[in-house]
Amino acid sequence: MTSATLNIQQLRYGHKEALFEPLTFRCQRGEIWAVLGRNGLGKSTLLDTLSGVLKPLGGSFSSEGGVGIVAQHFHLPFPYTVRDVVLMGRARHVGLFSLPGRRDARRVSGALEQLNIGHLAAQTFTSLSGGQQQLVMIARALVTASQTLLLDEPCSALDLANQQVVLQLISDLALRQNRCVVFSTHDPVHAQQVATHTLLLLPEGKWLAGETDAVLTEENMHRAYGLPLRRVSLEGTSASCLVPLFTIEK
Repeated sequence: MTSATLNIQQLRYGHKEALFEPLTFRCQRGEIWAVLGRNGLGKSTLLDTLSGVLKPLGGSFSSEGGVGIVAQHFHLPFPYTVRDVVLMGRARHVGLFSLPGRRDARRVSGALEQLNIGHLAAQTFTSLSGGQQQLVMIARALVTASQTLLLDEPCSALDLANQQVVLQLISDLALRQNRCVVFSTHDPVHAQQVATHTLLLLPEGKWLAGETDAVLTEENMHRAYGLPLRRVSLEGTSASCLVPLFTIEK
């Protein structure tokens, strides 16, 4: 069996008190884990813990091949260009007293082109829209060459077309580049589209983890969101999706 790139054992996490019962799951190379749950339950806190920003309150986790993270919120104190922001992701591959070389520059250009933002390379990061900034930070995470990538709501500021660009990228990173990808989302459709596995955060500190089709059932989603949902088949395909059952009073 392939060793786990990210191995979480009895993890307790939160700022002062544990948000959930001890959490255990393993992300293998080639797998995509979606972290799904209501607002404020701790999706971002979990990713901050796995990236080392926050210390765990108990248990343990380990990773192989480095961890790259794309945070939901980011601020740069100086007007760096897009190219320079992405180049920062190569820092651990450049010697202490060395300068980035041609290989680093090629990695940066490749990542920008992969996300269709090569034309923004010379622009200042702060001049971009929120969605464009999100794509730049994803490019920066790509050039780290980390084997585990953590993305905190990577589609939250993106239009529909760019959401699909990022979801396709997530799929390629896992299935073609054999990395472990963990991303948080509010949209169960995103989990159904690309996630091989899902961690579903429930009220009262409970959670469910496993293969996406097994976790994202009508009953489990009702537990998570307090909203009735039904699985519907998509005409002309073998796919299905969960849709909420409610009406807007007028």
